[in-house]
Amino acid sequence: MRNSLFMRDTRPSTGNGSRSVPPFPTRQMLVLAICRICEPIAFMGIFPYIYFMIEDFHITEDKSRISFYAGMVTSAFTFAEFSTGLLWGRLSDKVGRKPVLLTGLIGTAISVLIFGFAPNLTVALLARAVGGLLNGNMGVLQTTVAELITSKEHQPRAYTVMPVVWCLGSIIGPMIGGALARPCISYPSLFSPGTIWERYPYLLPNLFSAFVVFIGVVNGILFLEETHAEKKLRRDRGLELGNWILSGLPIFRKCAESRDEKSKLAEMEAQPLIDHDEQLPGYRTNENSPNSSPRLRSASVPSISWDSLDLEGGHGDSNLGISRIFTRPVILNIISFGILAFHTMTFDQLFPVFLSTAPPEHPTPISLPFKFVDGFGLDSKTVGIVLSAQGAYQLVLNMFIIPPVLKHFGPRHLFRFLVIAYFSLYLVTPYLVLLPERYRMIGVGMVLVWKCTFAAMAYPSNAIMTADSSPSKLALGTINGVAASTASLCRAFGPTISGILYTIGLKTGYSGLAWWCSALVAIGGAVVGLQIQEPPARTDDGIVPTNDAEAGQPESTQVTGRPAASGSGT
Repeated sequence: MRNSLFMRDTRPSTGNGSRSVPPFPTRQMLVLAICRICEPIAFMGIFPYIYFMIEDFHITEDKSRISFYAGMVTSAFTFAEFSTGLLWGRLSDKVGRKPVLLTGLIGTAISVLIFGFAPNLTVALLARAVGGLLNGNMGVLQTTVAELITSKEHQPRAYTVMPVVWCLGSIIGPMIGGALARPCISYPSLFSPGTIWERYPYLLPNLFSAFVVFIGVVNGILFLEETHAEKKLRRDRGLELGNWILSGLPIFRKCAESRDEKSKLAEMEAQPLIDHDEQLPGYRTNENSPNSSPRLRSASVPSISWDSLDLEGGHGDSNLGISRIFTRPVILNIISFGILAFHTMTFDQLFPVFLSTAPPEHPTPISLPFKFVDGFGLDSKTVGIVLSAQGAYQLVLNMFIIPPVLKHFGPRHLFRFLVIAYFSLYLVTPYLVLLPERYRMIGVGMVLVWKCTFAAMAYPSNAIMTADSSPSKLALGTINGVAASTASLCRAFGPTISGILYTIGLKTGYSGLAWWCSALVAIGGAVVGLQIQEPPARTDDGIVPTNDAEAGQPESTQVTGRPAASGSGT
């Protein structure tokens, strides 16, 4: 079997599980997870103290306007990220994924340091904007995962790793931010008044965030492998140093086995692919861990995809035109992602406000089904407990429930069901205030379980479909960059629009107005999502035999114009 690796991977799957499945890239997913967790810690860490930070800036005496300025600080990152998402995605297609990911982490470190030293709102806004401008990691990370996972069997597991990491970071970040902010007030015995900690009361949590990001950068330099189909063949001195360090530690010595793709390529090209004088031109493989140099010992010649032929010096797909990259399936998936980001972010921002809203002093007459105004009036501590419980449930959900569900139903069928049913969540939520007092928190819990379950399934499903719809793996950076920019823009506008609608609804007697508008947006998402079609089935290598090699029939070499989708090796 060792000398038949090439043939084994190129035969059509019989559907009975006979096709070998490459091992799950555990080491690289762990490295990516460490890089990823830095960002939610830094991003979410400001939420516990942003209200007090704005208050200390003495911008306004009207406390009701503090939330407006806090929203500006939050949105500055998102708008800046939107403006450069496509640029970073396109750049990752040119220079590779690893440099862009590391640049994003360094940008995050710079951002949090400036933010910690911010003496006024202008500097705080600038700091958040710098973080967004220099960070295109959301889309590039999706691309890296798509290129790492060369088997569809691993997609459900792989595409739930990053949401799990984000959940962990979103729990750790606010805890650290709240604990370390204003240390001279919280820990006067350790941090004396008159020191730098009093002059910059929000520096300490940001120093912690910068330290965590620094660990992520070092981790990425030493252990993150390039996944770009062409750039992965370059020598990586950082990775070599990381392997040398691991080789000195007995417990990690096995992890330090050489993964130099150039040496694999040289070994592969040193032996002919077929037992004839004439060889196939410039054949290259992206197989991650070949056991030996593949050699064809059959008289048959398989079909070779364009990605497997180096007819133009390896630049055939790296310069794909916009019209070839953004096909109809790609555009539909990006639009679906943007709509999903809009209404899910609206829920995340609106639900805490919904729980905190006090009942009106002068209740207006209720006229069902639409005209009613009421509130829960929960304090911030209770709201915090509710949201923490939501994060814990989402963590368990992503770890244990989502992967088997995705694997069983498939991303497309699952996504179709979710987009059809999503509108009912927003239709029902405002009616929680009409429940009897003893049933209200039960209703809140049910709605949060509903929301978390749908979101945790929808995002990985969309990510897998977007990767599978890509016309070339070399264009994944551009596609995910546009998708990330679209989502950032929608996440920026969603909370703002819903906040305005919620205020109007409370004043006019229709407290469900913002929720029902989100339901309409979700219905629009269903219309788009139902048009997404399953991508054509392709083999893992994009190399399909035209005849049965075992039958001894002559074969023709067919060059296919469409490379393997993500989740499949090129």
